[in-house]
Amino acid sequence: MSTAAPSAGRTELVEQLDAWITGHADLLEAHREHDPRSVEQTAENERELQRLLFEDGWTRWGWPEDCGGLGGDATNRAVLYDRMGAHGYVLPELLGVVETLGPMLIEFARPIAQAHLAALLRGDEMWCQGFSEPNAGSDLASLRCKATQDDDGFVVNGQKIWVSLGHVAQWCVLLARTGSQESAHRGISMFMVDMSLPGIEVRPIRYANGRNELSELFFSDVRLPPEALIGEAGAGWNVAMYLLQWERGMYAWQRQAWLHKRLDDLVVGLGSDAGAQADRLGDVYLDLASLRATCARTVAALARGESPGPEISVDKLLLGAGEQSVIDAAIELLDADMALSPEAAGWRSDYFYARAATIYGGAAEIQRGIIAQRVLGLPREVRSGR
Repeated sequence: MSTAAPSAGRTELVEQLDAWITGHADLLEAHREHDPRSVEQTAENERELQRLLFEDGWTRWGWPEDCGGLGGDATNRAVLYDRMGAHGYVLPELLGVVETLGPMLIEFARPIAQAHLAALLRGDEMWCQGFSEPNAGSDLASLRCKATQDDDGFVVNGQKIWVSLGHVAQWCVLLARTGSQESAHRGISMFMVDMSLPGIEVRPIRYANGRNELSELFFSDVRLPPEALIGEAGAGWNVAMYLLQWERGMYAWQRQAWLHKRLDDLVVGLGSDAGAQADRLGDVYLDLASLRATCARTVAALARGESPGPEISVDKLLLGAGEQSVIDAAIELLDADMALSPEAAGWRSDYFYARAATIYGGAAEIQRGIIAQRVLGLPREVRSGR
């Protein structure tokens, strides 16, 4: 068990965590790079790290005690993510899922959080997020997956796509329509779905990197009990908007720690040539510094229980720009080594992920529109016809 306390000062917490990381370097060495194997093998490898962090208490800080945590707030968790990145280690992908879904369940479905959050933190369970559909990506208000209520609960029919970890997950947080199609965002509900239920078909989607990164889900008369409902029926849009604060805030904080580590990797890879590329590397560093400063402000607001509002779209834009800034610089500066060297396999995998960074979780074009209209107060664009 770690010796840090939720009330520990930032400096004390960092010192204790740094000491723990240094003292466990032999156990952590296998987590310095993204696992290049299959998603299934990677998930199993990452579970080992999750168990270690959970058993020694680090991933339990910042979560309520009745949900398996040890108390504290989101800043405790942010310190862990930042220091792990600073020491050059890769966070398990499921910790991004935890930060996206965990706070939402605590707020809107605490019994579910009490029953499942600790298992997710420990790596005993894997979850996925069923939001996007073939004709409803960034526009969730147009989703068509239907959940019909009856005396025994709900019956789900429909399809989801682009589901991360969908084919290895035991649970899915699902958005489905419980109102009419015309009800748009007012007729959506959210559910916690057991992926072993009859009527669920999962089809992995293989990326260009050869890994089954995403999945497609099909629901055919899937029966859900009443307690699967998260929040109130028809209020799923509000639940999703609460969730997105954490996806764009804390997840972006996790990624900035990793991207700083990748920038360090790039400098090391350039060796004696790094000095000649100081201007280029400096531009990348400034991109990441902007992302870090914005995310730090957002995480602090979330920890205080405040809603960042539409300004959180800035975090999402800076995250996409930061992802691509680092990887584009690596492609440019490492040149042939990036394309051909076996040692650059991690960079090539990062390249494919970075291409999607301005699309997943809300496309960059949508975020710019939100910022223009709801933050800057600019008028909606009007196009004249011919």
